[in-house]
Amino acid sequence: MKLVIAEKPSVARSIAAVIGATDRQEGYLQGNGYLVSWCIGHLVSFADAALYDERFKKWRYEDLPIIPESWRLTVPPDKRERFDTLRTLLRSEEVSEVINACDAGREGELIFRTVYHLAGCTKPMKRLWISSMEDSAIREGFANLKPGRDYDPLHQSALCRAKADWLIGINATRLFSVLYHKTLTVGRVQTPTLKMLVDRDAKITGFQKEKYHIVHIAGGGMEAASDRFPDPAEAESVKTACAGAQAVCASVVREKKAEQPPKLYDLTTLQREANRLFGFTAKQTLDYAQTLYEKRLLTYPRTDSRFLSDDMEQTATGIVAGIVPMLVFMEGAAFSPEIRRVLNSAKVSDHHAIIPTAEFVKQGFSGLADSERKLLSLVCCKLLCAVAPAHEYEAVTAVFTCAGQEFTAKGKTVLAAGWKDIDRRFRASLKTDADEDGEAVAELPELAEGQVFEDVAASVTEHFTSPPKPYTEDTLLSAMERAGAEDMPDDAERKGLGTPATRASILEKLVQMGFVQRKGKQLLPTKDGINLAAVLPEALTSPALTAEWETRLSEIAKGEADPDEFMAGIEAQARDLVTAYSCISEDKQKLFQTERVAIGTCPRCGETVYEGKKNYYCGNRACQFVMWKNDRFFEERKKAFTPKIAAALLKHGKVKIKGLFSPKTGKTYDGTVLLADTGGKYVNFRMEWKKQ
Repeated sequence: MKLVIAEKPSVARSIAAVIGATDRQEGYLQGNGYLVSWCIGHLVSFADAALYDERFKKWRYEDLPIIPESWRLTVPPDKRERFDTLRTLLRSEEVSEVINACDAGREGELIFRTVYHLAGCTKPMKRLWISSMEDSAIREGFANLKPGRDYDPLHQSALCRAKADWLIGINATRLFSVLYHKTLTVGRVQTPTLKMLVDRDAKITGFQKEKYHIVHIAGGGMEAASDRFPDPAEAESVKTACAGAQAVCASVVREKKAEQPPKLYDLTTLQREANRLFGFTAKQTLDYAQTLYEKRLLTYPRTDSRFLSDDMEQTATGIVAGIVPMLVFMEGAAFSPEIRRVLNSAKVSDHHAIIPTAEFVKQGFSGLADSERKLLSLVCCKLLCAVAPAHEYEAVTAVFTCAGQEFTAKGKTVLAAGWKDIDRRFRASLKTDADEDGEAVAELPELAEGQVFEDVAASVTEHFTSPPKPYTEDTLLSAMERAGAEDMPDDAERKGLGTPATRASILEKLVQMGFVQRKGKQLLPTKDGINLAAVLPEALTSPALTAEWETRLSEIAKGEADPDEFMAGIEAQARDLVTAYSCISEDKQKLFQTERVAIGTCPRCGETVYEGKKNYYCGNRACQFVMWKNDRFFEERKKAFTPKIAAALLKHGKVKIKGLFSPKTGKTYDGTVLLADTGGKYVNFRMEWKKQ
């Protein structure tokens, strides 16, 4: 028997169907001499620091850096059952050979190898390396299985990446959390991402807008504009000189241009456009895409490729032909697909681009949630645009001279709408206020060099320079993808910050940790986020660290660098970090303290009263004045003791409250509550009853 281990259940089922393992068993499929089972992503991970030594349960500076002498692997409790199934299969006497069918890439190699090693397996290992889940690709892959040892350098690269992230993440997080008395999560990807948000925020905050002016001339159907004039007097002077004067067409340049169709979606571009068009967060897009994938309506979403493999020509042709009649916005559209423009096996890494499946062609949109329909429509549109003809147009730039000044007019004449007709139709079908990314360019009248326009009108418009825009998930995902890319080798497997699969969770984590907040589509750093980016060393906030690592990891994967040497460098980095930040000033230690919210003045000593989690307390430690939020007086009357009520009591000694509950009558009433402080340990409250 040969045991095949895939990364996910759906992939295992697809492989099993092709190789004839169709007999369902508990936790695996069997048949035709094969057992087929699966992981569920990372089943095995490196143990938490506390499992190496009891003392690491507490976070203390003196225990840093934490550098394991021998690394331990562990299985989370919720994944134990799946691991036990795989271990039993790996140790089974029936199994003579193991085939690694996890995703073709660095992380897929790590997922399989950690399970294989922790299970204590030493059986011969082969590698299935495919970039497409088409039946033909699976059959070809099994006909050309590679020896597992061929991928030992790739495994070493993956192992180094995981260990390095653990070492820097654990030590930097504990170090800065201990120094600043607040949990400050530090990560190789999330910290530079936060820094990008903070830098953009600083540029916006420090932006000084500048006024400028543009002079316009018009006449005989022609309109043209000058360059910018910072000085309003100069603009007015030019306007006066041009008004009623003669304008001459100095040059006309006509260029025929072609805008090639867009590439297919990888996960990042899908997340970006779904954010721009529908306001979906990166995580929402990934979740919807994953659901559609599990319903077999969409191909694997966690991909960084924007092409299909060469063996998919027939499949893609069938899918394109099948989806056109299903899409309302394609009614009446002229369409001649060119499938080969999206085929390029050389540009397919772990997985090909995201497209609808043949199963979707059969099932259509029926039964899908609105969010899933939107995302699937977006993917369909992109596939059709990608195989449509180029958008062809003639760009015209005309330069005029008037009163010694130059003015420019630009125009555009569409010669063949091509793929942009499909894109326009799709956007018109959306009920969304998303910005159109097409620029409106007017058609110019027939122009010729030397043409004269008499008695032109002149005007001046006033403008201001604009600050940079805050990041949205769309623009931040793009920035993460490009970050540090110029410092990476051309063949680095991972470029930019994070991977398509991890970027969404990085953004969510920054929000959950309180370092970033969402404001509509915008992502803005919080005060804690700004402070964190300020206190960390550049080595941790710059994408250069990722760039440097990826260069070395790429060399390790090709067998050109020593993994032990790489890890020695990472360990030294962790030690240097701890040494460099041994202590900080008292003022800096207070940087992340929660700001106290003042709500009034203490009636006993005159100091400020602040809101705490459970009470309202006097800032003077010697004074014992405190009002508890769960005071029985308010609880009996079923009324929350809010900061607004507390502030009114402190200011006026009483407060009118509506909807107080009466335990005697079971009804509600409106009344006035008095602050009845006698100076004792507890503050009392009572109702004000008007005399009859």
